Amino acid sequence: MATSSTPLPDIIEEARRLTDAAGRAGTPLKLAGGLGVYFHSPSAQEAPLRREYHDLDFVGRSADRPAIQRFFQDLGYAPDVSFNTLQGHRRLRFWDTAHSREVDVFLDQVRMCHVIDLRARLDAPDPALTPADLFLCKMQIVEINRKDLLDLLAVLADHPTSEGDADAINRAYIATLAAQDWGLHRTLLLNTPRVLDALAGMALPADLVRARLDEIWQAIEAHPKPLAWRLRARLGDRLRWYEEPEEA
Repeated sequence: MATSSTPLPDIIEEARRLTDAAGRAGTPLKLAGGLGVYFHSPSAQEAPLRREYHDLDFVGRSADRPAIQRFFQDLGYAPDVSFNTLQGHRRLRFWDTAHSREVDVFLDQVRMCHVIDLRARLDAPDPALTPADLFLCKMQIVEINRKDLLDLLAVLADHPTSEGDADAINRAYIATLAAQDWGLHRTLLLNTPRVLDALAGMALPADLVRARLDEIWQAIEAHPKPLAWRLRARLGDRLRWYEEPEEA
């Protein structure tokens, strides 16, 4: 069935329209951010973790940039020409002008406080990023906010940890990235008690969430750290370990 070229007013239905169309087109484009969590985690679809969504985030490959640009324009989105001219080697932006809605497409890497390279993580058939990548993209935010914490709790409540990605949080993958980058490790450590503070008093399986966080940290701490990681650890917080995210 042909896909409409008009964005839908309901952002959740619009996310579904876009991911379905990307699947039919064979475009390796993965839903990220809060809506990626929504589609992976039933807990994000009801209280106390359900929240509002205002924009859409995707991840694709820079090699597919022309196809991605055509894809969004064919589905009713206007390119942000000035932004795409300056940043299009690593990020694209489109607008649903009828609903004042923004779409960001990260190419190859999610660059925020840290760099999460996702080029090798986009071939799975699922329309959204894996639970581990959704977890990392939220946990790497130094100035994490309430909506990010709700998303993290949804991921942890609904997914066991494992050594793989099959509907689970891949703790081995997270541990490998944290062992490659002391700064990412530091931010994960900083945000863990914030997640636990957000959990307090919520009608959620608190023991299960804590156990899954513990399993992730056991994997991180058990993973060997190279010399460069250990040398950077000696400097600690005296040297800033993260980048300031770009303003929209």
